[in-house]
Amino acid sequence: MRLFVLLLVMLGSAATASAAGTYDLLFHKGGLSGLHVPAPASAGKEPPDALLYDRVLLSGKKGEAPDNDNIGLQLSADDNVALILRQGPRMRSLGNFPASVGNPLIMYFLESTLSDVAAQSGGSPYYIRNRIKEALMKDAEIVPVSVHLGDRDIAAQKVTLRPLEKDKARSKMGRFAELALSVTVSEQVPGWLYSLEANVPEGQGPEDAGYRNAITLTDKGEAKP
Repeated sequence: MRLFVLLLVMLGSAATASAAGTYDLLFHKGGLSGLHVPAPASAGKEPPDALLYDRVLLSGKKGEAPDNDNIGLQLSADDNVALILRQGPRMRSLGNFPASVGNPLIMYFLESTLSDVAAQSGGSPYYIRNRIKEALMKDAEIVPVSVHLGDRDIAAQKVTLRPLEKDKARSKMGRFAELALSVTVSEQVPGWLYSLEANVPEGQGPEDAGYRNAITLTDKGEAKP
């Protein structure tokens, strides 16, 4: 939870920069507007998800299958948001947040990605965090895309950051210098965030596995008006 708080403070300061457009797209404060709190669960049962996301995580050795799990976003009547990670029968809270900050999934995505990349590369998480902060304060690559949700095709924008692309220490990061963070957003998508994906290409060595952290909204937990 401490890392979430650090990231929120860090990114809050980035929003005051002149090139805040990238930050505003990813940390859209109205991202949860229009969602309705589902009816309370029966006593002893887990609260229902307002939104449900599938996650695919590849961070092991070459040839290993990726992990597949789900992240549920739950709303409460007191305007709090909870993120729940489900890995088979296991469940783990990823934190509770005020709804006013928008969809907190973006915070989890960035924080988990930098922690994974730091562990896999042997680099400093503080160094990677600072590069992400700088990327959020600059213009990003933004392209129009169409996404499919339920029975609809939705106009969206794909925002891509490459936080180490022009870094002075790029040569020391090896293939991790190619880290790309892509987030697809739309006003028509419940919760604003349709997909979030981090990618690093695999290297030449037998242990140089690629990295992928992909989170995508499903229509299974979509809150209806």
